[in-house]
Amino acid sequence: MAILPMKRIQIFALSKNKKQILDLLQRFGAVQIEDIIQDDSVFIKQDTEEEIQEFERKREIIEKSLEILSAYVSEDNSILKTLQGKEVMSFDTYNKLAARHEEIYQTGLEIIELDKQIADYTAEIHRLQVHIDTLEPWSNMDIPLEFEGTRTTSAIIGTLPGALSSEDVLAKLAELVPEVDALHIEQISINNDQSCIMVLCPKHERAIVEGALRAMGFARPSLSTRGQTPANLKVLLKKEQKDKKQRIQEAKDRIILLSHKRKELQFLVDWLSLQIDKAKAAGLLLESNHTFIAEGYILESEAEALAGCLANKFLTVVDIRDPDPDEETPVLLKNNKFNEPMEGIIRSFSFPGKGEIDPSAFMSFFYYILFGLMLSDAAYGLIMAVGCGICLWKFPNMEKGLRKTLRMFFFCGLSTTFWGALFGSWFGDAVYVISTTFFNKAVSIKPLWFEPINDPMKMLVFSMAIGIAHLYTGLAANLVQCIQTKRYKDIFYDVVFWCLLVSGLVVIALSSETVTSIFNIQFTLPSSAGCIAGIVSVVSAIGIVLTAGRESRNWFKRILKGLYGLYNVTGYLSDILSYSRLLALGLATGVIASVINQMGAMKGGGILSAIVFILVFIIGHSINMGINLLGAYVHTNRLTFVEFFGKFYEGGGKEFMPFSLNTKYYKLEEE
Repeated sequence: MAILPMKRIQIFALSKNKKQILDLLQRFGAVQIEDIIQDDSVFIKQDTEEEIQEFERKREIIEKSLEILSAYVSEDNSILKTLQGKEVMSFDTYNKLAARHEEIYQTGLEIIELDKQIADYTAEIHRLQVHIDTLEPWSNMDIPLEFEGTRTTSAIIGTLPGALSSEDVLAKLAELVPEVDALHIEQISINNDQSCIMVLCPKHERAIVEGALRAMGFARPSLSTRGQTPANLKVLLKKEQKDKKQRIQEAKDRIILLSHKRKELQFLVDWLSLQIDKAKAAGLLLESNHTFIAEGYILESEAEALAGCLANKFLTVVDIRDPDPDEETPVLLKNNKFNEPMEGIIRSFSFPGKGEIDPSAFMSFFYYILFGLMLSDAAYGLIMAVGCGICLWKFPNMEKGLRKTLRMFFFCGLSTTFWGALFGSWFGDAVYVISTTFFNKAVSIKPLWFEPINDPMKMLVFSMAIGIAHLYTGLAANLVQCIQTKRYKDIFYDVVFWCLLVSGLVVIALSSETVTSIFNIQFTLPSSAGCIAGIVSVVSAIGIVLTAGRESRNWFKRILKGLYGLYNVTGYLSDILSYSRLLALGLATGVIASVINQMGAMKGGGILSAIVFILVFIIGHSINMGINLLGAYVHTNRLTFVEFFGKFYEGGGKEFMPFSLNTKYYKLEEE
C-alpha cells in the first residue's frame, strides 16, 4: 500500500575484494548499482563489454544446444510445470557445478556439432538422391556416360526433347545430314519429356552429326558416372546414402544419450546469466589501482543489514544517506495480498513518478468490481475463482509474478460470481433451458437484484453511477497526493472545484424530469436542489477558470487557459459515458450464453439430444468465457488507465531493479 523508501548507498572497498563483494551483493539482492559517478584522473570505469559479449555468445550456444535436445527428447513444458515454479538449488550444488562450467560448455558444443553433422549428412543424402534420380533414365546402359567411342567410331550420348523413337531420330538426321549414311541410334529410355539416346557414327563425321543433333535440341548429360556404368554407380550411391543415414542415426543416438545432461546445461544458462549481470555491474564501478567505489540505491529496510554484512567480511566503508529532494529514485511497491495483484497492471502502464502515490489501494477494489460487472456470469466466476484458488493452494512455489496474476483473477472471479448471482446469470439461462428441454418443467435461478437483459436502462444508470464513483475515487487519490506533497491550494483548485462542478451537474440532471424519465429513474430531485446545484456549479466553474491556468503570470493567458481547463468538463461527461461498456460487455456475455444454450437445445429431449447439448454447451461456453474474459480484462484496464488514472496519475517512475540472482531455470537458496 506504499512506495518503499530508498536510500543512496556508496561502498568503498579494496580492489582485491571486488569479486567477493560483487558475489555478496548479487546474493543479497538489495542494491541497484547505478552509473552515477563520473570518471576522473584517479578513478576510471573498466570496459567489460568484451567479457559480456563472450558470456552472451556462450549462453546463446548453450540455449541452442537445449533447443536441439528438446527437438530429440521432449521436456515437460506443461502448465503444471509452469505452476510449480523454478527448481530449488542450494549454493553448495551451485558452486560444485560452477567449478565444472567449462566441461558442461563442451557438452553443449558437442550437441551443436552433432546437430550440424546431422544437417550436413541430410543435405548430402538429398544431393545423392538427386544424383540417383538423374541416373535413372540411363540405368539400362552397360557403358559409362563418358564413353566417346572406339578407334574408328564416335559415340554421342545425350538427350533430345520429347518422346522420339530411334527411327524418328534416324529419319530426322537423314534430312539434316544426308551425306552421312553410316549411323546407328541406340534408344536408352524414353518418356514424354525427353529421349535418352546414343548415336554411333564414323569418327571423321562426328562434328557434322553432333551439329545436326544440336539443331534438334540435343544436350549432353549433366552428370558424370565416374567411369562406372549408370547401374553400378547407382549401387555405389545408394551404399553411400546408407552410410550417411547410419551416421545420422549414430549422431541422433548420441544426442539422445546426452539428454541426461539437460539440467547441467540449464544450470550453465543461469550461471552465464549471472556472470553477465556481474560483468555489467563491474562496468559501473569506479576503480583505482587498489580501491573501487560502487554507488546506487538500496531499500531503507535493507541498508543497515547490508552495511553490517560488508563490515563483518571485508575492509569497507559504506555511506548510506537520503536521496536529494528532487532526485528521481527507483520505485518498489509493497502491498497486501488484496492490492498486490495491481502491481502488475501498474507495471504495464508505468510506475509512480516523483511526488505520486502508489495507486494500488485506490484501484484494486474498483478493478475487481469493473471486471466482475463486465463478465457478470456467476458460473464463469466460480470456475475462475475455484481454478485459481486451487492453483494458488497446490503450487506454493510458483513464480511471484504468476502468483500475483492468479490472485488477481481469483478476486476477479469472486467479483464475477457476486454480480452474476445478483443478475441471475449461471451459464446464462442454462438452468431454465435444461429444465424445460429435458425435464418438461420450468426451473430457473432468480436474480438477487434484476436481470440486465430485461432492464437494460437500469443497468446503464447503474454503470454510470459506478463510473462516477470511480472518477471520484481518482479525485480522492489526487487529494491524498496533494496532501503528501503539501500542495494544499491544489486540493481546492484540482479536486474540490471539480468535485463540486461534476456533482452539481449530476444533481441538475437528477432534478430534471426529462432526464429521469429518459433513464427510467424512479425519483426526481426537487427543483430547489437543482437551483442550489446550479449555483454551486457556476461558482466551481468560475473557480476553475480562475485557477486552471495559475502557472501563467499574464492574466489574459491565465483566463484563456482557465477557459480551456473548464472545457475539460466535457471530458468528465465522456468519461462517465465510457462506463456504458459495463452494460455492453455484461449483456454480451449473457446474450451469447443464452444463444449457446438455445442452440444446444434445438433438437429437443432424448439421449442423442442430451449428448449434442453437452457438446455444444462445453464448447460454446468455453469460447464465450474465453472471449469475454479477455474483453473484460482489456476494457477494465482501459477504464483504469484512461478514465481513472487521468484524474491523478501520470507515472514515469523507474522500477527498482536490484543486482540480484536473476535466473531462468533454478532458484538459488541458502541451505
